[in-house]
Amino acid sequence: MMPAGAQPGAVVPSPGSISIAEKVVAKLASLAALEMPDAAATAQRALGRTRPRASARVEGDVAVIDLEIGVRWPASVPQVTAAVRRHVRERLTSLTGLTIAEVRIVVTDLATGIPPSRVR
Repeated sequence: MMPAGAQPGAVVPSPGSISIAEKVVAKLASLAALEMPDAAATAQRALGRTRPRASARVEGDVAVIDLEIGVRWPASVPQVTAAVRRHVRERLTSLTGLTIAEVRIVVTDLATGIPPSRVR
């Protein structure tokens, strides 16, 4: 789209580019996972961890996410992981503009005795 008043054939300056550090993408993924009511931080929450462990690999505008989460008892592991995968993909795409090629999830904890208190 040409800016108002631009002459046909004129060079339109690029608005620039944005790079998002992989650690930022990973943190966003971790926070997005916690927005799901039956997802939890991993067992190391006793050591001060309050978010799932996450890492991200970003190449261009495509990212691959790895998450380690806990699942709240007695929730269905397949249902929770499918919901987390879908939500993380949607939230990251919305927040970053990246294409999320894959969200790999490892369930490393079963959270018991913790009441759900998540934002929907």
